[in-house]
Amino acid sequence: MSARLSWPAAWTIARRDLSARFRGLRLLLVCLFLGVGALAAIGTLTGAIERELASRGRTILGGDIELAVWQRAPSLPERAAFDRLGKVSTGTRLQAMASAGDLAAPVELKAVDAAWPLVGRLTLQDGRQVGAPPTGTAWIAPGAAERLNLKVGGTITVGGQPLKVGGIVSDEPDRLGEGFTLGPVVIVPADFPAQAGLTRPGAMYRSKTRIILPAARDPVLVGDALKQQFPSAGFEVRTRDRASPGAERFVSRMGEFLVLVGLAALVIAGIGIGGGVSSYLEARRGSIATLKVLGATSGDIARIYLLQIGAAALVGSIAGLIGGVLVTPLLGLALGSLLPVEPGFVLDPLALGRAALYGLLVALVFAAPPLLAARRFPAMALMRARVSPLASRWRDAVLPVGLGAAAIAALAMATAAQPKVTALFLGGSVALLGLLALLGWAIRWTARHLPRPHRPLLRIALANLHRAGAQTGGLVTALGFGLSAFVTLAAVQTSLDANIAARVPQRAPDYFVLDVPRDRAPQFEATVLAESPQARVRLVPSLRGAILAYGPADHMTRVADMKAIPDDAWPLRGERGLTYSDTIPEGNSLTAGQWWPKGYAGAPLVSIDEKLAQALGLHVGDSLTIGLLGVERTATIASLRRIDWDSMGFNYVLVFSPNAIADAPHNLAATINLPKGAAKGALLRAMVRAFPSSSVIEVGGVLAQARDLLGQVSLAILAAASVAVLAGIAVLLGAIAAARASRTYDNVILRVLGASRGQLLGLQLAEYGLLSLVLAGVALALGSALGWLIVVEMFDFDWLPNWPWVLAVLGGGLVLVVGFALAASLPLLRARPAQALREL
Repeated sequence: MSARLSWPAAWTIARRDLSARFRGLRLLLVCLFLGVGALAAIGTLTGAIERELASRGRTILGGDIELAVWQRAPSLPERAAFDRLGKVSTGTRLQAMASAGDLAAPVELKAVDAAWPLVGRLTLQDGRQVGAPPTGTAWIAPGAAERLNLKVGGTITVGGQPLKVGGIVSDEPDRLGEGFTLGPVVIVPADFPAQAGLTRPGAMYRSKTRIILPAARDPVLVGDALKQQFPSAGFEVRTRDRASPGAERFVSRMGEFLVLVGLAALVIAGIGIGGGVSSYLEARRGSIATLKVLGATSGDIARIYLLQIGAAALVGSIAGLIGGVLVTPLLGLALGSLLPVEPGFVLDPLALGRAALYGLLVALVFAAPPLLAARRFPAMALMRARVSPLASRWRDAVLPVGLGAAAIAALAMATAAQPKVTALFLGGSVALLGLLALLGWAIRWTARHLPRPHRPLLRIALANLHRAGAQTGGLVTALGFGLSAFVTLAAVQTSLDANIAARVPQRAPDYFVLDVPRDRAPQFEATVLAESPQARVRLVPSLRGAILAYGPADHMTRVADMKAIPDDAWPLRGERGLTYSDTIPEGNSLTAGQWWPKGYAGAPLVSIDEKLAQALGLHVGDSLTIGLLGVERTATIASLRRIDWDSMGFNYVLVFSPNAIADAPHNLAATINLPKGAAKGALLRAMVRAFPSSSVIEVGGVLAQARDLLGQVSLAILAAASVAVLAGIAVLLGAIAAARASRTYDNVILRVLGASRGQLLGLQLAEYGLLSLVLAGVALALGSALGWLIVVEMFDFDWLPNWPWVLAVLGGGLVLVVGFALAASLPLLRARPAQALREL
């Protein structure tokens, strides 16, 4: 072979040497299948959901643009401005109590005008497609029909007014755009809330106006123009491009997490790919040496085995893509109600191409070093590799590994929804690989310089860590990643469980009641105490308003002028609950400033949440302007408070001095705590009869719903993270198998010298035990750091791992590693010395 082999000729040789079952390359196949399959499923699922949300944005929102405002209807100038833009539909949303006989239930009352729905049609269970219900009639959700035991033609009472059930809703076109509700929907005519006295001054309701714009108008620009035209209105503006921001944010966050899980699985799998390729080429060293003796150049060797490894990588990636596409409907079914839409069976060429590209790039990065090492050794060195291991030259792999890693980083950053988290993940992966490589070198150096133990087995086990050809580096990397994956999964699981327990209290008020008239507060307390004398009732003023400006009085920042609102400054998004008080609210504590005295009559003051103050850079003495019922009001910040959000009581970001906002029309809100075991049915019926315009919310059902939702999120996160753990287990098995192959010669020599099988097993136990104990501390630190990144930075939960359980899982991982190692050593004990020596 004096001339360079052509690619077709190289493929002919590669194909003849490549087993149809990819013997020797199965670890590469498994690792790529797991990593690429995870990314394909994740990309297809999130892409399908995002496209569905985007394509149905107009239907989900109910128009091109929506403007919502609390506690008032649009003013005449505002309505005139809306009418000039296009076709308009205006309605009202509020919490209410519906009753039928002795049954009562909280519902979302949705009052719609004759133009509703602007997009799509409401479908009832009997197949009718309808719009707004006729006067005196309501369309009710199946949940309301079930809770109130109603059928079509029955009668319900809302706000003391009877309504005939005209139909049960099957498909509500803008349901997703309405967001989270505290009860099933009851759709009524636009004028019903006013007739029932549910929209009196001070009542908690929200007006929603939706507009169909001409095709040439940009909804975002229209929304910005309306905010500028009516700066004090306090509009919450949504457009068809972001018809369901909460759903989009959840899908984006979950999609980003899942992509990082897939990348983590691929990085872990990459270690297995590197080990698998090294083992494969080691098994082919005789073939490589023979080809070199026959005249093959280093380039020829590289082409032949690059084609073999490339073919295996392509098959593994294609299998992963097929598996990812097939599992997507099952994944959507498993996530269930967490998803805003049903993705179904879809093909996303972009997501599949991205997953395949990730897989091939990772295969390149981790397969390049052993492949380049094999091509440059002379034939005689390859023949003697068993007894005189080949030295490695990492410089040869710098260019392909560097280019591949740069391409992976560029692809990840270009598609990242949270660049900061993605950059931290990529940097952490590189740092982790470097740290484990350094740790492997340190273990070899330390083992070389330690005093030689007197016990023969321990002395040999220590020598195996640093001798020429030792697999210590690969084992440290594989064990480090594998054990870190176990720690991460345990830390994430226990933190999520602790967050569910902490954020959804086991004990909370039994009822929240909205819209209690101020002049009837004594009667309300008397009604509750008459049914439950030991009940604890707390009443607070309740208003709604939007923060319009903040900062030092001489140069305040207008919220409407902000290009982006920080995540920690969420109270700036739309209208929020407001209250006033002469005393510090229960469950709050001052961290800066002072509280105003009782009966204070000076300049308006406000106390704000310390976390909001930190996010906005606010201090005591700065000013805050709110929009309240379309009127701007400015107050001076008198104090900062730490709020106990877990108390499930009345927790307001903004608490004003009474003279600041008490003159605005408003009602009261109440919490009711009942004695343990107290009956609730009679109290609920009494409150509905005595206060038909008030809304009673049973907290138990809300807490159960919250626990179920957080439990589903936790399950989804753990299921996704388990892919990385599976990849870690595959890598562990591959690394142990590779190390076993390299020990054949050593074990045969020891057998010839008289070592028993028990001594050989003890040798394996000592070596892997030493490595595992050293790596346990490293895995605990690395796995905890990655778990913190997932829990805190990505999902904004508190870091609350159960350390005893995390340590128990780590201990289980150590036992698993040692068990795998001992099981993998059993074939070595059956090796016949004469046959093994002939094959060297």
